[in-house]
Amino acid sequence: MTVTDRNADAAPQARRKRMSPQQRRRQLLDLGEELATEQPLESVSIEAVAERAGVSRALIFHYFESKQDFHLALVQEWAQEMQARTEPPEDVDDPLQRLTASLTAYIDYVVGNSDQFVAVLRGSLSIDPAMRNVAESTRAEMTRRILHHAPALGIEVTPAVEMAVRGWTAFVEDVMIRWIGDRKLTRDELLALLVGSLPALAGAAALVG
Repeated sequence: MTVTDRNADAAPQARRKRMSPQQRRRQLLDLGEELATEQPLESVSIEAVAERAGVSRALIFHYFESKQDFHLALVQEWAQEMQARTEPPEDVDDPLQRLTASLTAYIDYVVGNSDQFVAVLRGSLSIDPAMRNVAESTRAEMTRRILHHAPALGIEVTPAVEMAVRGWTAFVEDVMIRWIGDRKLTRDELLALLVGSLPALAGAAALVG
């Protein structure tokens, strides 16, 4: 037997090394994310994950109830990561600078993780209530952040302002989706559009009462 043959035989054994439940679940999710960079999320199969992990399909179903449940876990992680990476910096006093920093991080996240970003937003169109909830929760958290800082911008939070900010969040998502596919604006122009549109929209809504 050649060295290559011995290494080939050893590889599956290495992949099947004993892991704690947390480690194994983490491994499966990491492999799912890896596969999702190569193909649409809906095409990532349990069989492909099992093959890459060197385990049986039955083992994966020990951690996830179904393929849909596995996809949901991935989308939840991506949504949480996006929220964490776009958290407005608390050490910046100027509200517009804080907004700019948060949106800069948002754009950077989308540029580096466009497939994950699209998968999270696509959840709002899913027939699965749990998947829709991820998208809605993500949007709600982004809206909550803006409303939290609205008074610092001199904007009183009213029902009209809440509605406007919610609409602005959806506007940002739509603009980002379009920009990913066709970058007619530079990154700086995109940032200026997103930053400038919020005070204008919220300020107009504040006049409604």
